[in-house]
Amino acid sequence: MTISLIEENKSFGGTVKIYEHASREIGLPTKFSVYLPPAAAKHRVPALIWLAGLTCNEQTFMIKAGAQRLASQLGMAIVTPDTSPRGAGVSGEEADWDFGVGAGFYLDATEPGWSKHYRMESWLVRELVPLMSTEFQIDPQRIGLFGHSMGGHGALTLALRHPGVFRTLSAFAPISAPSECPWGIKAFSGYLGTDTETWKAHDATALMGRQARAPYPKGILIDQGLSDKFLTQQLMPERFEVACAAVGQPLTLRRHEGYDHGYFFIASFIEDHLRFHWQGLEMTANE
Repeated sequence: MTISLIEENKSFGGTVKIYEHASREIGLPTKFSVYLPPAAAKHRVPALIWLAGLTCNEQTFMIKAGAQRLASQLGMAIVTPDTSPRGAGVSGEEADWDFGVGAGFYLDATEPGWSKHYRMESWLVRELVPLMSTEFQIDPQRIGLFGHSMGGHGALTLALRHPGVFRTLSAFAPISAPSECPWGIKAFSGYLGTDTETWKAHDATALMGRQARAPYPKGILIDQGLSDKFLTQQLMPERFEVACAAVGQPLTLRRHEGYDHGYFFIASFIEDHLRFHWQGLEMTANE
């Protein structure tokens, strides 16, 4: 796979690089960013994939989250893909979805029009994950997944749909039960059609409810702001909390008074997430 370097910037001794490549799965030029800590110049390092939320792109987390300082100290890479296909030419792609433009929802669409290019799940799992270890000094056995809002939905669902690929899992304010909220219903109807049973394969709460045992016995971490205006109608973390309890999945769901949905919230707790993943990935290395 040929990737093209678009931009490179020094950060805390490492580098933030932005790449573009011609994705086979999406069928369009697709971008991602990667932070490589100084340790990656010497040996393979663990990595986290961050899935961003609505209206974001491959640069948003790198600019706003403030994660590079600790990632540099820990010797951990961070990869941040774009949220959605760009320029697919689908009727309605640029329309108002009530939550932003071109929201990919980290799934493979099945409906006519959308299904050709809206293949974010296959791109992430079949192309981006293998690329991480072939193009960079990243250990393919130590990859964690986390995300925010729509990306939190993506992190939870992709981790549950692809057991063994992602060794650690966390999220900020995830859309936890998309089959039951307006954002999810509109996206799923457009991308997957009107058969609500098919939606459950991309719903974190439904997926957790189908587990025979805890898929992440070392735990899942979720942070949620209690002043988040989307909490009650769109995010519904309590649904996922109940599903985890039913199958014995350890879950730390932290509720924070006064915090909202944005990147000030994420930046406030990002170090906790990096340390959570670091500990879990180090345990994986020693198994």
